Amino acid sequence: VQLQACGGGLVQAGGSLRLSCAASGLTFSSYAMGWFRQAPGKEREFVATISWGGRTTNYAEFVKGRFTISRDNNKNTVYLQMNSLKPEDTAVYYCAAGPLRTWVLSPNDNEVYYWGQGTQVTVSS
Repeated sequence: VQLQACGGGLVQAGGSLRLSCAASGLTFSSYAMGWFRQAPGKEREFVATISWGGRTTNYAEFVKGRFTISRDNNKNTVYLQMNSLKPEDTAVYYCAAGPLRTWVLSPNDNEVYYWGQGTQVTVSS
């Protein structure tokens, strides 16, 4: 199983980035998907999750209204559109595959089945 994340980079505050995570080696539609992030010196934290069919999404309070998670099961890819970026959004962003049922609304990184390798997002002020 491989989750390949990309799309990170350096952007000014107020800018946008779109992260992608392409999955291989698993039946993509059998997993809920999510994004987590880890800033230097901080613990990894939940950002957003999406159900297998995309109908249910969940966001951390600090990204609501700015970030949008989506998925394309035909392309085995999950996305994170990030708008109105802030310097405090600077972190390594990881995609994750998790269980189908309660995980979307109660995301726990201990329940993640597979992790991507991470992509760096840096927001300058």
